[in-house]
Amino acid sequence: MTVITTIEDLRQLAQKRVPRMFYDYADSGSWTESTYRANEADFQSIKLRQRVAVNMENRSTATTMVGVNVAMPVAIAPTGSAGMQHADGEILAARAAEKFGIPYTLSTMSICSIEDIAASTQAPFWFQLYVMRDRDFSERLIDRAKAAKCGALVLTLDLQILGQRHKDLKNGLSVPPKPTLAALANLATKPRWVLGMAGSKHRQFGNIVGHVKGVDDMSSLSQWTAQQFDPRLNWGDVEWIKKRWGGKLILKGIQDVEDAKLAVASGADALIVSNHGGRQLDGAESSIRALPAIVDAVGPQIEVHMDGGIRSGQDVLKAWALGARGTYIGRAHLYGLGAMGEAGVAKTLEIIHKELDLTMAFCGKTRIEQVDKGILLPGTYPGA
Repeated sequence: MTVITTIEDLRQLAQKRVPRMFYDYADSGSWTESTYRANEADFQSIKLRQRVAVNMENRSTATTMVGVNVAMPVAIAPTGSAGMQHADGEILAARAAEKFGIPYTLSTMSICSIEDIAASTQAPFWFQLYVMRDRDFSERLIDRAKAAKCGALVLTLDLQILGQRHKDLKNGLSVPPKPTLAALANLATKPRWVLGMAGSKHRQFGNIVGHVKGVDDMSSLSQWTAQQFDPRLNWGDVEWIKKRWGGKLILKGIQDVEDAKLAVASGADALIVSNHGGRQLDGAESSIRALPAIVDAVGPQIEVHMDGGIRSGQDVLKAWALGARGTYIGRAHLYGLGAMGEAGVAKTLEIIHKELDLTMAFCGKTRIEQVDKGILLPGTYPGA
């Protein structure tokens, strides 16, 4: 058996074990996928300053994200259909995050429901909200998150309309998979996944089915979701969501300085510099390149987080050095989930933490709070 030491090892194993349409759903971007690739590649061009003869004892990566104590400045990002990467996927990932001491963020488009996660974990998880045309449903989602004692609401602002993702169209992506000849042939090569799903009761979008009048099967669900992402979403809506929620609010999908200033004005607790993993506007700037200008523009007025392209603890450290006070891993945790379930997500977090800890030490720092741009080689990072 291959020894797992990197996120890439987990990705390769997930590709073998997860049905093609669901693996491709996780590991792809929109149109030419240029932004999807840039998210990861632009981290690699940032170089680190190695320091020596520094006392490396008593290191700590612990900090806080929106006031929550975290073992490292990392949260699990909301990812749709995680329960199709592995049976009961959201429950397993939430448990791994809880054990490690970082936040788990559940997607509106999850397979396991808000209530499923609340019943399976003790630590408050976060909930990501998509605003639907059916505002009553959106309000009920917020109320369900409050009832589950979620610690923060993550409002996604960059999915008013759906980006075109060619792989999903070509694969005929559906949840659960339609029994086409191609899909059945591929499922026949994934016995581990099939057995897992056969033993699970979670096979549809748990936050939607049974919670919307008239949506009780796959046909009605598909029709409802196709019509529901709301292109009218605007900054005025943030106000009523903030009021309805009443707790910590994080705005996800900020890529522009002007939008960052509007996020500050909205009274949100944090913003996430994000291009939706390169799954919406292809050709947009990578998240790590967009980060420094946004940090400079908003200063200490709002906590700045980021996601997109993080595949290692070194990436987390670079993002922190450029001003992010929190990072999110989407694909990296899905690779672990698809590869080995809860143990795979735990392995993902272990790998990222070890790389973060060792890199921080080699850069001459023993506490994450000490890290700033001084660990980066001048001229190699955006904004330098």
